[in-house]
Amino acid sequence: MIEGDFYKMEFFNMLMSFFTSISSIFFPNAVDAARNPVDTSVEMAVENSVENSDESEIPEGVPLLKHQTRKNSSEEIPIIDETKHNQAPAESKKFRLTWQVVPSAVKYQVVILKEKYDTWENVVYAKDDCYTNGIEVDLSNFPDARNFYWKVCALNYETEPVAEFSELTPIADYELVDSNAPMPTTQYDEMAYPPLFPVYSWVPVAIPTEDNPFGENAEFNEVEVVRIDLEKNEVFYVRSIIGGEYDVYDEFSYNTAGNYFWRVRAISEYGDALSDWSDFSAMRVTAPVKIAAFGDSITHGGGAMTVPPGFLIYDWETYCDVPVKNLGHSGDTTAALLNRFDRDVLPFAPKILVIMGGVNDFRETKISGWSSVQNLKAIKAKCDEHGIIPIFLTPTPINAELMKHYGFVETPPSDWRVHQKYINDWILKQDYHIDVGSELADSNGNLIDTSDGLHPNMEGKKIIGEMVQDYLHEHFQNIVDS
Repeated sequence: MIEGDFYKMEFFNMLMSFFTSISSIFFPNAVDAARNPVDTSVEMAVENSVENSDESEIPEGVPLLKHQTRKNSSEEIPIIDETKHNQAPAESKKFRLTWQVVPSAVKYQVVILKEKYDTWENVVYAKDDCYTNGIEVDLSNFPDARNFYWKVCALNYETEPVAEFSELTPIADYELVDSNAPMPTTQYDEMAYPPLFPVYSWVPVAIPTEDNPFGENAEFNEVEVVRIDLEKNEVFYVRSIIGGEYDVYDEFSYNTAGNYFWRVRAISEYGDALSDWSDFSAMRVTAPVKIAAFGDSITHGGGAMTVPPGFLIYDWETYCDVPVKNLGHSGDTTAALLNRFDRDVLPFAPKILVIMGGVNDFRETKISGWSSVQNLKAIKAKCDEHGIIPIFLTPTPINAELMKHYGFVETPPSDWRVHQKYINDWILKQDYHIDVGSELADSNGNLIDTSDGLHPNMEGKKIIGEMVQDYLHEHFQNIVDS
């Protein structure tokens, strides 16, 4: 990694007082501390457990508010709300509402009512294009805002409900925002390893305007990444990235072990700060690892069109009980995988490399199945050269009609199945392989459980993770236990 110069001295001094507490994050006996972001102005956040205050049965699929649980449910939806419940000063009227990610939800509708009567007359605020699992709303124009109620509904791309509205909940039960900064939503602290290519996401700050006193999301946000050498008490500036409203993909390969931290703030189109910096969130990169996954966006994570990698729900590694380092990179072809093998795989020296590539080849018009196989052969040769055991996964199929309907990516060629079969036939002849592609295809060979025709959603990722898990236990238990 090429690092920048020392970060400015005042920032260094600001962090120095936290070295002692931060260092506890990075030792095995301090796992709980690792789940808290590094904050330069307040004490470390601690996890709060919120008792279930609603004893009534909540139907499957209905968004759970942060104080609710679903009785007798086998549904495993990762809870991502870990916000602090520090109440703001009495004059504050800015609220941050958060909820669990709902499987297959592309966006959400949030409705605020002035009374606990679900009628149109009581609607104070409604927003149906919230593309993350949280929102800030400025209710300064309403003196009695703490008496309001709110609800949320998960929607698909066409703004149709994919679940029922949550129950009406007092807005006063939720955090009153006492800081002017975005709230990070990545879940790297709950993963065995952070991904090689992080994707940073957040709940945007609400910035009131003349046309919208409730607040508009900042169109641009800036992410800053630093590395801290705990032994030498040194802080290094790594990089800054400009993102959109909700997230930004980092194209920097974090292939050097170290203790990294990131934070985000809202900015104008000219780069002027519109908010404070958020608290720092930690990413600890370790090497070597026993098992790694090498692939494209199916490995990288994300789903339902709008949910980026960084959320547990759409990472197949979430559903594998064996720790797997995510070396995926969205958009990669097999040629791209081959080109970055030395840079991105070798620093981690895995004993086993789970390889999935090819879908970005056969969904394009200029890459043949033969070319894909040549690249996979070259990757296998590199694994053999470095003593790495390759496990090849058949690439997931696609749903060409759905991809054409939404038009997010180039319409696949009519003969994509020919090239897919060529790749699969080679993979199924390898010593170690898993046929996940067949498990994710319907009777016509099209991808199941997808919103955009290209990326599997939760159930698809769960199938992949569990198949990899079972295969590792069956064939490589000695490495898993080592």
